[in-house]
This record gives sequence, structure tokens and C-alpha cells, in this order.
Amino acid sequence: MKAAIQNLPAHSKYAKIIEWGRLITITGSAQLIIQLIGFLSAIIIIRLLPTKEYALYTLANTMLGTMILLADGGVSTGVMSQGGKIWMDREKLGLVIATGLNLRKKLAIGSLIVAVPILLYLLLHHGASWLMASLITLSLIPAFFTSLSGTLLEVAPKLKQDIAPLQKIQVGTNVLRLILIGLTIFTFPWAYIAVLASGLPQIWANLKLRKTSYEYARFDQPADPLITKEILAFVKRILPGAIYYCASGQITIWLISIFGSTTAVAQVGALGRLVMVLGLFNVLFSTLISPRFARLANNKRILLSNYIKIQIVLFALMVLIIAVVWLFPTPILWILGPSYANLKNEMVLNIAGSCVALIAGSSFSLYTHRGWAIKPIILIPLSIAAIAVSASFINISTLHGILLLNIYVASFEAVMHVLFSLIMINKVNSEKDVVTE
Repeated sequence: MKAAIQNLPAHSKYAKIIEWGRLITITGSAQLIIQLIGFLSAIIIIRLLPTKEYALYTLANTMLGTMILLADGGVSTGVMSQGGKIWMDREKLGLVIATGLNLRKKLAIGSLIVAVPILLYLLLHHGASWLMASLITLSLIPAFFTSLSGTLLEVAPKLKQDIAPLQKIQVGTNVLRLILIGLTIFTFPWAYIAVLASGLPQIWANLKLRKTSYEYARFDQPADPLITKEILAFVKRILPGAIYYCASGQITIWLISIFGSTTAVAQVGALGRLVMVLGLFNVLFSTLISPRFARLANNKRILLSNYIKIQIVLFALMVLIIAVVWLFPTPILWILGPSYANLKNEMVLNIAGSCVALIAGSSFSLYTHRGWAIKPIILIPLSIAAIAVSASFINISTLHGILLLNIYVASFEAVMHVLFSLIMINKVNSEKDVVTE
């Protein structure tokens, strides 16, 4: 296959089609396996944990995602942006990754200081004892630190588009996760056991990622002050937006955990597991699309053409997913178990909101990987105003109301990110030399 591709002209459309087909087949098939294994793990947890324990598990998992976003603060995007400029040079790319890893450690401490008290409060608010709240919080630590390193260690293989090793590692990680959950959750149906079993396999994944990444980037170097300054300059621009994104991206959980019941928290968490199907598109996007978009030269025509194609394909896929869920709600909800069988309308609303959020997130990912960022003074006030206006005429103490709010907020963000992307692309001064996709 590779020999046949090499025999084709350098800029042949057939070569691109064959190469894209190979990459999508490798990534798509592996991700299908990964998502199925992850979905099975999630269903085991949903069905075996009591409703209260699953609510606590949902809060812990949501906070873990927030902690990771806060500790990242735009560092991984900055590393991808810087790495996209020198991705052919092993020494320079390694220096960028080493600098990113050093910055991540410093931001991680601040993230823990902010997130831990909030998590403890929410766990206690929903009936956890001090002992259980402490155990759940401690169980997040391994997953937190290993996830921070893992995303940066994936940068070099993604830029090089060496996808197969990444997929093998992810498959192995999810298999280990399923085994650990299967061995523990049947005997110990507690939230902190489920969190710990989900996080520990990432340690093995990081060991494998270090070996794979080192082939393309020599990251065993001290942090570079100049690169640190460049990444921090980007982080300062994107961090306020990232902090806001932490809150708005999980707004359903945060609001329902404050204003709703423990049962409602569990229901939101269970419906969120069904959204895992979108994880396939998220990974395909972050693995195949964003790195290639980051590598493109500043050619307005090429950037605009690629951007529009990406958005059209995403929109068509999201419409198809919403239609399938709307047509077949009963068999889909059966997977979650009898405790959640009456959530037909809520499931459609949840999937719709998640699809719109995926479109918004794709635009955000594309323009930040080009080193662009919306000014926080524009992003945050407008977004908060959208939430406030939407919440003023919705009953946010109910699950139905919270999911409607999620759709409104995601729609506003999608429009904002798409418009900003088009504005920034329009400002690009075209260059004659174009980096190949």
C-alpha cells in the first residue's frame, strides 16, 4: 500500500485519498474498539453503582475534567502550535514538549488548590461522609497527573501522523481499565473504587507514550526560557477562556449539583455516558484534523477551503446522530437500565446539546491550534450574558430545563467560535508556499 502511494505523483489526489483512507481506517477501527470498551466499562459502573454512589462518581469525574483543563490552561494547544512550526526537527520539537511538561507541573498545583475544596463541598452537599469525600478526592490524583503528561506526549506522534502506535496504546489502556473495573466494582460498589480503577491504567499508557514520542522528539531536555515565554504568552491569552470553558462545558452538572437533587445528578451522568459515541469523532478530530490544520501555511484560500469542508462534514454527522437517537430512544435507554428508562426526551436534548457543543469545540480547536485566541474581554462577558438570559426563562432546577440551557449556551458558543475562525482566516495574508496536508 505504502509503495503504491509513493509511486503516485507527489500532489496526486489519489495519493491523498488513499492516505486519508488508510489513516481513517486505522484510527476509526481502533477508536470504535476503544469506544465500545469504554462504553462497556461505563455501563458496568452505571448498572452496579447505587444511584447515590453514581451521583458522587459523576461529580468526581466532572471535577477531574475541570482540573485537567485548568492545569492545561492552553499549554497543550501552545505546544501543538509551536510544534507545528518545527515538527520536522526532533531536537527542537523535543525542546517544545519538555518546556510544556515543565509548565504543566506548575499549573497542576494551582488547579488542585482551586478544585479540591469545591469537590469536597459538592460531595458533602450530596450526602457523602467526610471519609468517603476524602477517599473520592484522593482517588482522582493518579488520573489527574498522568492525564496531564499523556496529552503532551501525544503531540509528536500526532504531528508526525504516526497514528497506529497511539491507537494500540489507547486500546490497551481501555482493556486494562475494563479489567480493573470488572475485578473491583462487583465486590466494592463504591464511587472512589470506580474512579481509581478508571485512572490507574493511564500510568501504563504514559510509559508506552514516552517510548513512542521519543522516536520523534528528544524531550529529555531542560525547559527553554524563550519557548516558555512564547507558550506563556499564548497561555495568558487563552487561560481566561479555558477557565470559562471549564465552567460552561459542564454547566449541566454544576447547576444540577447546586440546584437539583442527587437523583438528577445521577441521571445527567448516566445520559452523559450515551454521549460517549461522540468521543469517536472527538478523537478522530484531535488526531487527524487539528494537527494537519496546524501544519498548514498561512494561505487564506487553503485555510478557508479546509475549514468549510470540516464544518460541513461535522454538521451532517451531528444531524444524523440526533435523528437516530430521536427515532430509537427506547432501545438506547435500555442500555442504561430501568432506573433511567423514562428519560426519552431528556436523552434527545442531551445528545443535541452535545452535538452542538462538538461543533463549537471543533472550531475552538482549529483556531487555537493556529495560535489564535479570542480576547477574554469579549468571550467571557458575552458568554455569561448568554447563560444569564437563557437561565432567566428556564427552570434550571429540573433536568429538562438544564438540558435546554445546555443547548442554548452551546449554540451561542458555536456561532461565536465559527465567526471568529472565519474572521481570523480572512485576515491571513496568503503565502505562495503551501505546506502539504
